[in-house]
Amino acid sequence: MTKPPLDILLCAPRGFCAGVVRAIDAVEKALAIHGAPVYVRHEIVHNKYVVENLKRKGAVFVRELDEVPDNGAPVIFSAHGVAKSVPEAAQARNLFAIDATCPLVTKVHREAQVHYKRGRHIILIGHAGHPEVIGTMGQLPEGAVTLVETVDDISRLEPEDPDNLAFVTQTTLSVDDTQDMVDALKTRFPAIVGPHKEDICYATTNRQGAVKRVAPQVDAMIVVGSPNSSNSQRLREVAEREGCPVVRLILRAEDIDWSLFGNIRSLGITAGASAPEILVEEIIDAFAERYEVSVESVSTADESVFFPLPRELREQAAE
Repeated sequence: MTKPPLDILLCAPRGFCAGVVRAIDAVEKALAIHGAPVYVRHEIVHNKYVVENLKRKGAVFVRELDEVPDNGAPVIFSAHGVAKSVPEAAQARNLFAIDATCPLVTKVHREAQVHYKRGRHIILIGHAGHPEVIGTMGQLPEGAVTLVETVDDISRLEPEDPDNLAFVTQTTLSVDDTQDMVDALKTRFPAIVGPHKEDICYATTNRQGAVKRVAPQVDAMIVVGSPNSSNSQRLREVAEREGCPVVRLILRAEDIDWSLFGNIRSLGITAGASAPEILVEEIIDAFAERYEVSVESVSTADESVFFPLPRELREQAAE
C-alpha cells in the first residue's frame, strides 16, 4: 500500500536548554569522578527517560536528604533549585552537596533576596507546588513572598504596603499569560518593582516563539515532554491558543494515540527543555512507518547559551 504524505515541521529551538544540559552533565561527571552511587534530590530534570537513563548509570533519586546515607557519596540538587534549608541541612550533616540549580533560577533567587533586603514584599508569579516555586519561596522567611497564579489572584491581593512591592516569576511560564499578570500587577500597584531583565528564561521564550510560528500552519502538533514539566505544558497551551486543531503532550512514540492523527497532512513537533532529541527522532520514525514523511526545520532563534558545571565538579575535574 502507498503511504499517505505527511509534512513534518520541526520547531527550532526545541529540547534541551543550557540549564538542563548542565544538570545532566553534573550527574554524569559526578558518577565519572566518584563512581556509583551518586544521590540526586528529586528529579534532576522533569523527564522520565532522562531520569531512568541516569538510574541505570548509578544515580539514586531520593525525595529528601534523610534518605541519603553518611557514606561520603555526592548528593546533587536538581536544576529547579531548592529552599535555603536544604543546603543548610546538607552542611549540618557534612554531606558532599553539589548544587545543579539552573543559573537563571539562581538569578530569580538573588533578585528576591535583594528586594527583601530593601524592605519590599515580593509577589511571585508561578504555579503552586512546582519545585522551582518551592525553592524560590524558600529563599526567604515565611510570609515574605506571596504566590499568585492568575489575574484573579492579583485582584484579591491586599498587601500591607502597596507602595513597597516587587515581583519575580517562575522561569518556565507562558510568556503571554505572564505578561497579562505583570500588566495587572502594574495597573493595581504602579510603584511595584520588577526584574531588570525578565525572569522567564531564554529557552522558554524561544521554544514558545517557534510553536507560535508552526502551530497555525499544521493539522496537528506533538509536544515531546513529561506531564510534570511546566515548560512542556506551556508549549502545549501555546499551540492550542494558536489554533492548532489537535495538540498532544507525549513522552515517547509508544504514547501516540494514532486515532487522533489518521487524516492529517501536516504535523508540527517540538520538545520541552528537558526532553532529549532522541525522543523526537523516535516519534518521527514512528510516523515514517505510517506516512511518507518530509521533514522541514522552522527556526525562529539561534541559541548559543552555555553554563559551566557546578564549581565543585570543575575543581575536581581539574585535579
